[in-house]
Amino acid sequence: MKTSTLAKQELEIMKIVWRLENATVRDVYETLRAQRKIAYTTVMTMMKILEKKKYLKKRVKDRAYVYQPARPKDQVIKSMLHEFVSPVFNGSAQLLLVHLVKHRELSEKDIQAIARMIRQSE
Repeated sequence: MKTSTLAKQELEIMKIVWRLENATVRDVYETLRAQRKIAYTTVMTMMKILEKKKYLKKRVKDRAYVYQPARPKDQVIKSMLHEFVSPVFNGSAQLLLVHLVKHRELSEKDIQAIARMIRQSE
């Protein structure tokens, strides 16, 4: 089975590209470099890998590659969440939420917001 889960650095790059919608390697590099030290070639390699994995697509504009997301953010997150919840919580989102509540990883405000969303979806 082919995994959809992105590595930490891949997800970090995808978040930038999703936000920018169109991004060159330089755009992503500059954004990451503002947060931490990273090599331009590392960013370029990671973006090539993401293209190969079909998370990014590229086109040429003014002699530079411009990357765009090939898959919507919600679709990728849903897939990654499923790949986490399935083995860890036996596919039960309820067990995940119970764990988050039990270990105080959700504030009262978070719980109320979730309850509102549930009521609105009914």
